[in-house]
Amino acid sequence: MAHKATKKKNIGTKAQQALKKQFEQSKIAKKKANKDRKREEQEGRFLQKRTKRREKHRGH
Repeated sequence: MAHKATKKKNIGTKAQQALKKQFEQSKIAKKKANKDRKREEQEGRFLQKRTKRREKHRGH
């Protein structure tokens, strides 16, 4: 907590602050996109496994 409080100080020029803000926003966007992509992949793997399981039990 104390580390975050000291980290919030506005140090640097306005341009540096703008770059930092832009970097943080892109980092958040990347994180969200990565999370969505991983969730989609996991869902796809689950559907494949479920289909395979059903095929095994289907019979001849």
